[in-house]
Amino acid sequence: MDQSFKIPMSRRSFMKLVGLTAAGTMLGTGNNIAKAAAPVVSAVNFAEAELPVLFNADVCVVGGGSAGTAAAVTAARRGAKTLLIERGISLGGLATQGCVFPCMPTFADGSDTPYITDLNQRMEKQGASPSLGIDTDTYYGGGRGQYVPEYLSFVYDEMCEEAGVDILYNASLVGAVTDAGKIVSCIVQTAEGLSRIQAKIFIDGTGDALLSRLARVPAEKGSESTGRNQPMSLRFEMGGIDVGKVYRFFTKDLKDDYTRGLFVKIAEDALKEKRPPFFEFAKWKKNEQFFRDGVARGELTEDDILYIQAFSIPGKPSVMSMNCPEMPPLSFSSTDAVSTSKAVSFGRRMARHLSAFFCNNIPGFEKAYISREASMVGVRESWRIRGKYYMGADDYLKARHFPDAVCRTAYPIDIHDVKLDLFEKLKRGQYYEIPYRALVTNELANLLVVGRCASGSFAAQASFRIQPTCMSMGEAAGIAAAWGISHGIEVNALHWEELPTDVRSYVSEG
Repeated sequence: MDQSFKIPMSRRSFMKLVGLTAAGTMLGTGNNIAKAAAPVVSAVNFAEAELPVLFNADVCVVGGGSAGTAAAVTAARRGAKTLLIERGISLGGLATQGCVFPCMPTFADGSDTPYITDLNQRMEKQGASPSLGIDTDTYYGGGRGQYVPEYLSFVYDEMCEEAGVDILYNASLVGAVTDAGKIVSCIVQTAEGLSRIQAKIFIDGTGDALLSRLARVPAEKGSESTGRNQPMSLRFEMGGIDVGKVYRFFTKDLKDDYTRGLFVKIAEDALKEKRPPFFEFAKWKKNEQFFRDGVARGELTEDDILYIQAFSIPGKPSVMSMNCPEMPPLSFSSTDAVSTSKAVSFGRRMARHLSAFFCNNIPGFEKAYISREASMVGVRESWRIRGKYYMGADDYLKARHFPDAVCRTAYPIDIHDVKLDLFEKLKRGQYYEIPYRALVTNELANLLVVGRCASGSFAAQASFRIQPTCMSMGEAAGIAAAWGISHGIEVNALHWEELPTDVRSYVSEG
């Protein structure tokens, strides 16, 4: 064995680890179908392991996605010594590694918190405007940014550097050590082996509530009624496209008024100026037969046409981003490691089917090719914690407001596995709010949980999972963490509504 890779550990500690690892393995399940009640995560007891301390911070954020990056930048700006742990080599999570560049609208005016405004201004300076300039009755509210991945990852690095955030790339979370109702350290695997990260406050931005589950916070997964997770996607981009030609095919040949209704003004203006228009096409009731004909000819499968959606990309005039393929939820689960791995290969084959079909059947795609494939599976939902407040569908449907609200949104309950008409959309001007209590737990005094794994039901999560809402949650968590440290208040005892209004990123209007 390479002596340099040995973990410094006593024989007594090693035997404890071996024993607990075996117990954890027996606790794990091999089910392929997710259940709403999540089992205890397999974990190793690192409490007495003699591991080197890699960082000692005020705030440790695990996960550099939309929520985690916002939390880290904000905490550092408020004076906290902050470490951001990311398992990849770019920040942004699905927005960068997953090629999810369109930031869905909140459908709630006034929802952009200061962090989002700052991010948009920085993207403007990069020459990659996040604003679509759309003024319609169907696509409105905050968070309508189009964050091109290559620009976004650079801007995130810039924001962290300016704020003084330490970033630990290529680091995977493998354990958490708790004592007296607090997380005292988390354990990460890096190129150096296992190391310990110590901090006063921890923020879980993993998306899968991994830090929370390792620390034994109650969690759920999947639908309460079916047990299934939302379907996963494996996005890809295609280059060499005549975007204007594609637009004309959908709007004129297929008479697709969905495409025209959302983007007609900016698209038509662009065509007049001989610029590639920004627009979206998708499979829906008015053009479904076009894709079904591909199935009949054997070019596509029923799985391939489960969900088809594509966007042109600002700054990439001959490229379109595919929000597909979507892997069938009956076959794959985002909370099963083996199933998710199989979904990747399945999705890659689906992408080849779709790209070939586009090239052979859509004018403008004749010379197109796959130019990029996501390096992260598009997970919409996996685990969710049970926090101090548990958001439900009624919070959305009744447009509830909270004194301790950290943000607002009216994004619909967007469940890809069921018909959306099960949940009535809010009317324009209505919105609901995310309470601070949904970001903290009863079990651990120094843990905040942000993003898609915050406390809520399957249906509620289907609304609050979008990027701008996750960013605003992360921003609030960063403020709360820094405030709690400077004022000696545990974050799960902190009352957001009692912070001065000029300190908060969002103040509820009641």
